[in-house]
Formats: sequence, structure tokens, C-alpha cells
Amino acid sequence: MVISNEGILVILFVGLVAGWLAGKIVRGTGFGIIGDILVGIAGALLASLLFPKLGIRLGTGLVSEIVYSTIGAIILLVIVRLLRTGGRW
Repeated sequence: MVISNEGILVILFVGLVAGWLAGKIVRGTGFGIIGDILVGIAGALLASLLFPKLGIRLGTGLVSEIVYSTIGAIILLVIVRLLRTGGRW
């Protein structure tokens, strides 16, 4: 598998937007710009593994990828927040 420079930029852009949106939705767990990109990318990976197994399809294109990644990043941020606070919200 070969990823072009443009593909890497798209992945970083989607990760940035998804991480930023997730940080705004789940307040108090932001990790800065680099951390948000990493959480967004990890959220995209989580969503790409989880959603097909659950039979969830939101469509195709960049907007649906951002939505998938944001939902995955929200799930990750909630898990991190629960682990940090010892299971308390």
C-alpha cells in the first residue's frame, strides 16, 4: 500500500478536524493540537474497525470520514476521561 503526500495531508486534516470536534464535544479532555490530531487519527481507526462490524454506514466522502473519525475520537476521549478520573464522569 502506497500513500501519496496528498493522502497523508488528507489523513492529518481529517484527524485534526475530528480531534478538535471531539475535544469541543467532550469538554475538559483536550490534548493540544498534536494530541487532538493523534486522537482523531486513532478515532478514525477505531471507527473504521467498529462501524462495519455493527453494520453502520453513513455514506461516502470526506464529510462522512470526518463524522466517523469524530465519533471514534469521542469514544476514545470518554474512555480516557473515565480512566483518568477513576470511573467517575
